[in-house]
Amino acid sequence: MRCPFCGSEDTQVKDSRPAEDNAAIRRRRACPSCASRFTTFERVQLREITVLKTDGRRVPFDREKLARSIRVALRKRPVEEEQIERLVNGIQRRLETEAESEVTSRQIGEIVMETLRAVDQVAYVRFASVYRNFNEGKDFRDFLGKLEG
Repeated sequence: MRCPFCGSEDTQVKDSRPAEDNAAIRRRRACPSCASRFTTFERVQLREITVLKTDGRRVPFDREKLARSIRVALRKRPVEEEQIERLVNGIQRRLETEAESEVTSRQIGEIVMETLRAVDQVAYVRFASVYRNFNEGKDFRDFLGKLEG
């Protein structure tokens, strides 16, 4: 594992323990070159997923990008970090098992919306406002009308 601080490829594992309900391994590492410490996570990856963007580009699935967007939607909501990790793990596992090796960004967005709707309706509306590109108050009103109905 390369040191994120100095780039040295000779790092040492100081501690390993299960994380995320035994779905990952958390490793504390140390770099003998610069004496920095950092944490890595090791997760099972069932297969590579490629995301087909709306502009036609194909990019590798980025778990951290997914986690960031969910964290933004859930910011200042009563949801713990552990629950966010479980949501991200669940979405990733669903993509790896149910979807083809290529999935559209629209499919991912719909899965995230479905997941957030079950967890926190405010986060669901926040995510939808960005994902569906709301431009004015009327867009929110229309969306909330469908949510209530």
